[in-house]
Amino acid sequence: MKFSGFGEHAIDFYDDLSADNSKAFWEDNKHIYANDVKAPMEALLAELSAEFATDFGTAKVFRPYRDVRFAKDKSPYKTHCGGVIEQGRGGGAYYVEISPAGLRVGGGCFHLEADQIARFRATIAEDVHGPAFEQLVNKLRRSGWEILGERLKTKPKGYDADHPRIELLKHKSLYAARTWEPADFLHERECFTRVRKAWRELRPLNEWARDHVGVSIRSA
Repeated sequence: MKFSGFGEHAIDFYDDLSADNSKAFWEDNKHIYANDVKAPMEALLAELSAEFATDFGTAKVFRPYRDVRFAKDKSPYKTHCGGVIEQGRGGGAYYVEISPAGLRVGGGCFHLEADQIARFRATIAEDVHGPAFEQLVNKLRRSGWEILGERLKTKPKGYDADHPRIELLKHKSLYAARTWEPADFLHERECFTRVRKAWRELRPLNEWARDHVGVSIRSA
């Protein structure tokens, strides 16, 4: 099925779920989730997979249920729907999300295990691949992308405080993200066009992560 936009009630569904995050509301309205959110997200990922999943991983829509085992907030349902193409967490990802905030896209290393952090920092520290990575991150930032991720407050162990890329070396994860507020494009073919264009801009970051960070040995 060709993607033609999210359903007209997609944003309203998540607005209402944010106000009433209960099983009763979910059961009464899960048909809206299925038709206006999940099915379009699956269609979007399926169409994008032809370009982005051939050599990068597989597409999936994240489950709508929150893991509340160790959370103070016991709300059972996520107030957004996310989809991703990736080989494994940390080694690069093409991400898309719809929520009351609108459409969000992202890519890079969203979470890194210890072995991945070691490879991430070792590559950034070297004189060939490190400057290249710095350049591609700066290019994304200049193009309007947010560069995010968990960071240390001080230098990581084993690296000098005056290293030319010390700010990048402080990262324990690093990804780029961009958000568009809710508007008519969400329900039109333009939504596909925006995600595809954004993911193309993220390709160098994701390929760097795939080639130099890779999947964690814990996932092997």
